[in-house]
Amino acid sequence: MDEVRRQLRSFSDAAATEGKFLDWFERLYDHADSNPAWIPWSKGEPHPLLIDWMKKTNLSPGTALVVGCGLGEDAMYLAELGWNVTAFDIAPTAVQWASERYPHERIDWVVGDLLHPNKEWEKAFDLVVEVHILQAIPEEFRIPASRNLSPLVSSAGQLVCIGRLCIDDSIEQDGPPWPLTKKFISSVGNDLKSIDFTPIQFEGEETVRYRAVWEDE
Repeated sequence: MDEVRRQLRSFSDAAATEGKFLDWFERLYDHADSNPAWIPWSKGEPHPLLIDWMKKTNLSPGTALVVGCGLGEDAMYLAELGWNVTAFDIAPTAVQWASERYPHERIDWVVGDLLHPNKEWEKAFDLVVEVHILQAIPEEFRIPASRNLSPLVSSAGQLVCIGRLCIDDSIEQDGPPWPLTKKFISSVGNDLKSIDFTPIQFEGEETVRYRAVWEDE
């Protein structure tokens, strides 16, 4: 894992030096050459905090958007629950890889960018899921990207965000990833109603994670 982190940081630093701050995602997926061991955020299964929320709420399946779908585990999980899923990622290699792993009839795999989301997606999704994406983006892009999430949520729909929680913002964070403060996380929901904020530290981890959920009223 240390080697993977070093390679990730190498790609991130190189992309930043070239002024192409988000290109490192594609570079990492391409470098992985279909070996998921090189993708540190891919555990081969949907995120447990997403699973927990779906079990708690028992939402009726509708339309779902998975932001930064990566290798597709969260998208596949939702599709198996009966959701019609649009799953997008900024890295074309990730989208191709995910579509080959999970060729599900309920999933539309798309190359996309949260900084410039498809205008047809506005108010189009009953469930919008963002896992570990905002924390991987430098602040200058993270802030405008975060503002594009809540407009995608349909009337009475939900926005679910999961990531690393910054416990002490006096300590400078050396990312990616960059743990997010509760103040920033709270701003993501914009005009939506906050219905859940759950911090959790999984056994064997030093990292504190969070799940934040908002609902359109």
